[in-house]
Amino acid sequence: MMKLYNYFRSSASFRVRIALELKGLPYQYVPVHLARGEHREAEFVALAPEGLVPLLELDDGTRLSQSMAIIEFLDETHRSPPLLPSEPLARARVRALAQIVACEIHPLNNLRVLQYLKRELGASEEAKNTWYRHWVRLGLEAFERQLAQQPPTRFCAGEAPTLADCLLVPQIFNARRFECDLSSLPRTLAAFDACMALPAFQRAQPSACPDFEP
Repeated sequence: MMKLYNYFRSSASFRVRIALELKGLPYQYVPVHLARGEHREAEFVALAPEGLVPLLELDDGTRLSQSMAIIEFLDETHRSPPLLPSEPLARARVRALAQIVACEIHPLNNLRVLQYLKRELGASEEAKNTWYRHWVRLGLEAFERQLAQQPPTRFCAGEAPTLADCLLVPQIFNARRFECDLSSLPRTLAAFDACMALPAFQRAQPSACPDFEP
């Protein structure tokens, strides 16, 4: 059985859990508590040189890092249901949506950045949260504009979840946790609601994780 080293609150880990659940792939959940610094311990760094989660260990011991790479690997090796369209232009659009989250929003707001703002730069809790909300709002507005350019669909890019939905849902979870302004994002939130109506997304959410802490 595959092992997924992850943290319940990590949005990157959440993405991979969604993909595994959508594809019905069993895996062993291995918790790595980021807030306690377990990802920096020598035992974990020996497995994951980047010292980051998620880390997927395959049945043969091969290890994969980086959520987007892991999800695309899973999609290429377990084709049903597909998370990327077969048509090149549609596939590019899905990747573009996913990368708004993975490349434009998340890098500015992950835990180590927020910790650096507070510990190294002396930002107050209020300043840190203002930073977080600003960049999340900016990115989600761009996400909404991209959705608005295409005909309405149930999910981000069609009538079934794709890579874009795997990335969007964890970002909305974290945005709500930080009380971000999510007004005037009708297509984005409709896609989120459609996803959360599915058992796979419900099973992958943080509160369903064995290491969940309120």
